[in-house]
Amino acid sequence: MNELKKYSKKNTTAVFGLEDVRNYGKSLSRFLVEQKKIVKEVNPALSSARRNSKPIPQKDDSWDAECVAKVLRDEFEALPDAKPLDVYWAINQLSNTRKGLLKNMTATVFRLHQRISNHYPSYRKFFGHVDGKTALLFWETYPSPSYLKHSSPEEIGVFIKQIRSPLTLEKAIAKGASILEMVHADGATEIQFQEQQNVIVRSLVSSIRNSQQEIEVLDRELKSLIKDLGFKLETMIGLDWVTVSSLISEIGDIHRFPSPKKLAMYAGIAPVVFGSGKKVKNLKNYLGNRELYMMFRNLAIKQITVQKGRDQANNPYLFAYFEGKIKAGKTRQQAYVCVMRKLVNVIFSLMMSKNAYVVPAIEQKQAG
Repeated sequence: MNELKKYSKKNTTAVFGLEDVRNYGKSLSRFLVEQKKIVKEVNPALSSARRNSKPIPQKDDSWDAECVAKVLRDEFEALPDAKPLDVYWAINQLSNTRKGLLKNMTATVFRLHQRISNHYPSYRKFFGHVDGKTALLFWETYPSPSYLKHSSPEEIGVFIKQIRSPLTLEKAIAKGASILEMVHADGATEIQFQEQQNVIVRSLVSSIRNSQQEIEVLDRELKSLIKDLGFKLETMIGLDWVTVSSLISEIGDIHRFPSPKKLAMYAGIAPVVFGSGKKVKNLKNYLGNRELYMMFRNLAIKQITVQKGRDQANNPYLFAYFEGKIKAGKTRQQAYVCVMRKLVNVIFSLMMSKNAYVVPAIEQKQAG
């Protein structure tokens, strides 16, 4: 800030543009905001486009800063204000941490599949999920068939009954007998250095269980923060609280978008207009938030999906809208984008008003 005074003219207000306001740049962003400075969040894709616009692109700190400054100068009104420390930042951090844990746990579960499949070929028939509470304790107690040699159906049944209390003892014993039969049918599956393999299985089980516990802690914190915001986004089909937390973490404060169109541009859903003379084209926007784009795409698919055993889509109104776009000559992919754009309006309205979602009635001409 002292350096900035050397270049500032009298009666002018300095504004700051930061590419990074969530990670390493968070501290600087927080400091500037606390000093009542105007701080704008600059999408790295915008500064990258400026950097690559030169005949011979270059990259160094000085040129990067100049590109950010040019974006700040030319796109000032369109850039969102940086808010490094608010409830939305906290939700974003919790949500991203949860995603990281879930990704690591998924990889660990895959490794568990690989290990136990070697000596339990029929393991998928034992339990509904290989990483369920009962299954994890079973792999930990019986990491390989050798641990079952002297076990009876009654012993395994009591073991399962202790974990799954709603299950009757008779059914638990029947389950134990079924597992022993499958193990016997699989034959000899022990391999060399089996004890070392057992150690690995138990280590994987411990890692999965720890990840599950950490995710539960994060879930409680996320639910608490989302509840305090007062949104009712989960009233829309396809939005559970996990999806809602991810959606909120990427959008942030909805008030930083003056209109649904701005939100659509931020998500890369609204097209980019390219024209020359009388020729104007709407091209796909690749500069938006791709995670947010995929969230709206998945939500759009869920809205127009017809569940098995039902005679209508989850959202009849949006399904009719989707079919109308197909009849108008749009491809399915283009029609999906149209539904996504419609959903941007819906999410924008729900976050602004904090109302519950109600499926609009289908007009007669639209239904026909």
